[in-house]
Amino acid sequence: MADGKSTFAMHLNAILKPTSGALYVDGIDTKNDELILEIRKNVGMVFQNPDNQIITSTLQEDVSFGPKNLGMSDVEIDKVTDEALQIVSLSEYKERDTNKLSGGQKQRLAISGVLAMKPKCIIFDEAISMLDKLGAGQVLDIMKKLNSENGITIIHITHNMEEAALANRVIVINEGKVILDNLPSEVFKNTELLEQIGLDIPLPARLMHELREAGVDFPDEAILTGEDCVNALAKLLKGDV
Repeated sequence: MADGKSTFAMHLNAILKPTSGALYVDGIDTKNDELILEIRKNVGMVFQNPDNQIITSTLQEDVSFGPKNLGMSDVEIDKVTDEALQIVSLSEYKERDTNKLSGGQKQRLAISGVLAMKPKCIIFDEAISMLDKLGAGQVLDIMKKLNSENGITIIHITHNMEEAALANRVIVINEGKVILDNLPSEVFKNTELLEQIGLDIPLPARLMHELREAGVDFPDEAILTGEDCVNALAKLLKGDV
């Protein structure tokens, strides 16, 4: 995604409201002030800097903050807090001071706080751009698990095209307009268009594209992972392409 991504995300969470027209989230008009809490319960957000979402001194207190505001009972709060911490593998640290967490742990805590509110959808607004490779990988794994095992819709806003290649669907936005919306394998065939708006394509896809440009007869399909790239090159060397 290019320009307009964060603005789009904040509209889905009703942080921003449309100045014209109407936006419905799960059937709710975002201009309906009486139902904003319901929208934010169903659509959680994880921001780039987790420090902006951590508001209490211990992990357990921080995760339970949202459920308390939703009016859950003490028993239910304890249950959803424990479940949310377990999903992000932070249960053993629930009494720890939040200031003593690593960057990756803080981001996982921010995710846990959103999970405890039982949303249908979670938006990750460049939520792993500040993390090292290990921390980013852990958060990506959590995203996959939440979608595949818990049925939560994940919207991942990123400039990292290798991350985008992992998605089931990629939407490219430029200057507030959708210019591509398709499977990753189809989106990343548009090399020139992506470069024109300042985006790149995954390195394996770029290598295949440049080899085709050099005259190598590869099938016209997007190669998005290192493993697929190796397999394609192996077939070429064996003469199977």
